[in-house]
Amino acid sequence: MAKIQARQVRRAFSIRNAKGIKENLTVLEHFSLDINEGEFLSLLGPSGCGKSTFLNILAGLDKFDAGEILVDGEPLQERSFNRGIVFQSYALLPWRTVIKNLEIGLEIRGIGKKERRRIARHYIELVGLAAFENQYPHQLSGGMRQRVAIARVLAYQPDLLLMDEPFAALDAQTRENLQIELLRIWETDKKTILFVTHSIDEAILMSDRVAFMCSRPGRITEIIDIDLPRPRTEDIRNSVEFALIRKNLWGMLQAEAAQIQSYGAYL
Repeated sequence: MAKIQARQVRRAFSIRNAKGIKENLTVLEHFSLDINEGEFLSLLGPSGCGKSTFLNILAGLDKFDAGEILVDGEPLQERSFNRGIVFQSYALLPWRTVIKNLEIGLEIRGIGKKERRRIARHYIELVGLAAFENQYPHQLSGGMRQRVAIARVLAYQPDLLLMDEPFAALDAQTRENLQIELLRIWETDKKTILFVTHSIDEAILMSDRVAFMCSRPGRITEIIDIDLPRPRTEDIRNSVEFALIRKNLWGMLQAEAAQIQSYGAYL
């Protein structure tokens, strides 16, 4: 069953070019995609192809100019508690402790103090930060702060989790550890996840499917099923199957890059 149905979505922005003349920049055109209930789907493509633009539209942070987007069969609403978003930046409130940061969404929803605390503690334990619930963000490492950001979104229990390169700013070891941690959490309740990434390896490791986007104006050109067993661990990166999928996706990115260069030379 499709959780999200996007049909012929278009998004353009009015910008000024190098000469100061106003023109339209079309970021998304003929963008169509279905995301299934409980699916982990990654968007992959060259920089500037509109991955984050589509995610921001789903999050209610941007609008689209044409087309249709349905969530659970209903038109996309600008505001909804059923969607949660995690950015590259942690976006934690520095004056609130870990547990108080987790309680923000629950407060907005009007949940009582005792129940808020119980839910927040559950998700703090889920991300392995039970010993740090009374610490402030500046007292945590980057990886720990990103765990708090993920836990905060999970705490108010959205149906759809939108993640925009959440591990991009982390060092390689922390990034790989959090990839496995997120997969473990996802296996627990199978939230629907749309995951934006520039990393081929990350997309393969985590996803049920990878939707590949062409360069601007962005649209889905191919969807690759990641037919690898779950639950997944670091060891799967060493498998022949992983390498073959990676080779295919790398070739697609290289072909797209060559086309962009060719187009630029032509201009």
